[in-house]
Formats: sequence, structure tokens, C-alpha cells
Amino acid sequence: MDKPSLNLVALSRNPDGSYPVQVNGQSSDPRNRESFFKSVQWSADGTALFASSSANRICTFVLPETLLEPREEPTRLKAQGTLVLGESTSAIAPCPYFALENPSTQVILTASNDHPIHLHYAFPQPLSSDGSDTTPTSSPTQPPPLSSFRLIKHETEAYLPITSLIWPAPGTHFIAGTTNRIAIYDVSRPDAMKSEPLLTIATIPSTRHLSKGNGIGMRGTVSALAAQVREQGDAGLVAAGTWTRHLGLYDLQRAGACVATWGIADAAVEAGVGGRGVMQIVWSPCGRYLVVNERGASGLLVYDLRGTNKLLAHLTGRDGDTNQRLSCDVFPGIESVGGFEVWAGMKNGGVAVWEGVGNQEGAAAPSWDWKAHESSIGSTAMHMSGSVLATCSGSWKLADDDDGTATTDSSDESSSEESEADSGSETSSSGSSSGSSSASSSSSFNSPFIVEETSLKIWSIGPGKPLDTNSSIEYAEKPER
Repeated sequence: MDKPSLNLVALSRNPDGSYPVQVNGQSSDPRNRESFFKSVQWSADGTALFASSSANRICTFVLPETLLEPREEPTRLKAQGTLVLGESTSAIAPCPYFALENPSTQVILTASNDHPIHLHYAFPQPLSSDGSDTTPTSSPTQPPPLSSFRLIKHETEAYLPITSLIWPAPGTHFIAGTTNRIAIYDVSRPDAMKSEPLLTIATIPSTRHLSKGNGIGMRGTVSALAAQVREQGDAGLVAAGTWTRHLGLYDLQRAGACVATWGIADAAVEAGVGGRGVMQIVWSPCGRYLVVNERGASGLLVYDLRGTNKLLAHLTGRDGDTNQRLSCDVFPGIESVGGFEVWAGMKNGGVAVWEGVGNQEGAAAPSWDWKAHESSIGSTAMHMSGSVLATCSGSWKLADDDDGTATTDSSDESSSEESEADSGSETSSSGSSSGSSSASSSSSFNSPFIVEETSLKIWSIGPGKPLDTNSSIEYAEKPER
């Protein structure tokens, strides 16, 4: 298949939303910003984007109806909702039945270390000191969360770190991952939601024995979760991955029974892609294959789950040697090619695309790629229509770093993984999905870190000769106030 045309139709260079970050008492210059976009997700109805930033903000961008209409310059996006969190979030999960015309569905789950899981409005109305609605120019007093959900280690009464979080369709339950366990919460009745898990699935038989499961199960912090979507529209199997490089399949229809567990370290070595722990898991649109995205890996692993759980292929040619989270997305392939497509961002600011995944075994090079940003691409999210793509970029860099090595707020993950591999203990500080901490975020403004480029971009995808995306990137360099 020929490379399609790519056109930049909308962008934002403001990861702080409606309330700018204060640096030494003054708002940071958008051209020399010290926060950046970390991730972006589409809403269930495809009308909005949820973007998280290193400044502990979650911004909701509602896309205009005229998004794809011809224009001379890209549309400047402005956040319609800005959720300011007190701590850095390790995972977010938007409502799976979000509808722009129904305010009761416009909610999002957030998880932070040493805190419960919170349910927030995606468009919060800030409060003044007397409790009335207001529209301040600085960071406001956020309304309290709609609900809270606890995951506590009963021996110490400490909050367990939530390192992964998904809210699959039809939306009656959500699933959280932590050290050596998976928790399922019931949210089917908004008027009677319980703060405790409905079901807790231990990924190893015991954490008290010295052998930590004695090779049975999947030991480690559950750093990635993905639900298989069946034809009925509900979740089937749930795939889980750990920082200790293991995968597991669990059947929610059978009270979370473990279907299979296996390690991926040997397969990654054989494929030559490297990796330092599972960061993301994505089901193929057909539900037969599993794409495994590891931190620091130069490629992606594709497993065939039809009985054998064997490595089918590995997708090569990706610049991913960084501690930063570089997520990917999938989309059904066209009929003439078959299989499915994988879109993944890279450290060098490019996006690589593999077509026909699932049709062949062994190594598969990218079908094509293009330069979308000038820094690491944290997220690549495909719209349900397949004609619009969202990407976001940004990373911290040492001010005197001449070799261009990026230092991001995910650097804590490596130490977490190594300590976990030795002990496997349930500590409140092990294995954060984003690896960030409130200390690293709050102290970043007094550290020698800079952000050279950060942006959220929306691309239209269509047939024909590719456009010169370099000219589109020039639009993003204009200051945004």
C-alpha cells in the first residue's frame, strides 16, 4: 500500500490547559515551557481528546465540527476542561460510554501513588473560597472527586500503588493493576458504588513465601492491562503485563480465572529488540493477537493467542531506546492488505506504521514512517474512523546535555523494576506506570531541565500523494498564548 497523505489540521502547544503553571510567581512562557504532554486518548464517541501533562494536569479538548474542512493553517485547540491534580497521575481511564451530549457520562478515572482511585468530571467547574463557581486566572480550587475507590494492603493499611488502569466497555466495571494483584471494581450502580474491590485476583499464589510463588503465576507489578473486546461488545479476556517481563491472560467471565502466563524476555532476546519491562499491551482488532510494547525496546512483539501463545512476529525499525513511555495504537487493515495496522511513536519524533501485521512471521520492517514532531512522541492514538490521528510529544532534557539524551519523569521505572525483580515485595513505591513522582514534578522548575518542544497534533489521513509535513510543523512553532 502506498503512503497516504498526511495533513496537520489542528494543534496545541499548551499542556497546562486553562491554568498556566507558575514559575517564580510568573506564568511560564509557552515558547520555553517546563511541562509537556505525556499521553493522549480519544473519548469513546470520538469527539474529544484527553491529554495528560507532566504538570499534573488532564486537559480535555473538544474537537470542532469543522476539523477536516480546508484551511490555510491548522486550527488552534484550546482545552475546554482542565483537571488539576494534587499529585502526578500514574494512569487515567476515560468513561467507555462518554457522550458529548450527555454530561453524566463525561467522567474520568485517575490513579496516583498513595491515594485512592478518583472519579472526576472531565469538565470541572472550579470553586472559589466560598464554594461558588468561578473562573479564576490562576490555578483554582478543584471540586472534590465524585467518588473514590481504595486498594489497600491490609497488613499495613497502606495504599497499594495503582500502576495500570482500564475501564472497558460496557462500563459496568473497571480494572486496576498493582503489585502481584489485579483488582476489579463495580461501577454499574452510580447511586451505590462501593469503594472496595468487587474481586481481587492474585497473580502469584503467595507473597509471604520466600519463593514468591515458586515459579507459579506472574510475579511482579502489573504495569499494563488490556481488555479483549468481543463481538457482543463486552470484555472477554484481560491481558496483563509486568515490569518483570511476564504476560498473563485472565477470564473475567470465570471470576478472573488465570488462563495462561508466560515470560517474554527470551523472545525479546531472540528477536533482538531488547526491552526493560512491559509498558503497554494492545489487542488486535480481531482479538487474536497481542501487541507487546516494552520500555526501551527497538521493536514491538506480536503474539498469536489462538491456543499456543507463541511469538508470531516482531516489528523492527523503531527508535525507542528511552525510559519515556512511547505508546502505540492499532487499526484494522484494508481488505487488499489484510491483517491490521500498528502505529507507534518514536524517540526521534517520527511515527512508524506497520501494515498487514498478522500475515507474516518473523521480523517486519515499517511499511512507512514520517516526521511528526521534534521530540519524543509519548502517544499515538487513532480515531475510530481511521481518518484522523492524534499524536503528542515532549520530554525533559538537561540544559547542558549536548548529546540530546532526554531525561523524563519515567526514569524512576528502571529502579522500580530492578528492585522488584530482586524482592517482589508489595511496597507503596514500586512500579509506577508513568514512573513520575510529585517530588520530581514539583522540583522540575528548580532543576536544569528544559523542554525544547511539546505539542499535541491532529492529523488527517487520506489517499493520494503525501503532503510535506515539514511545512505543517512550522505552524506549530508559532507562540501560543
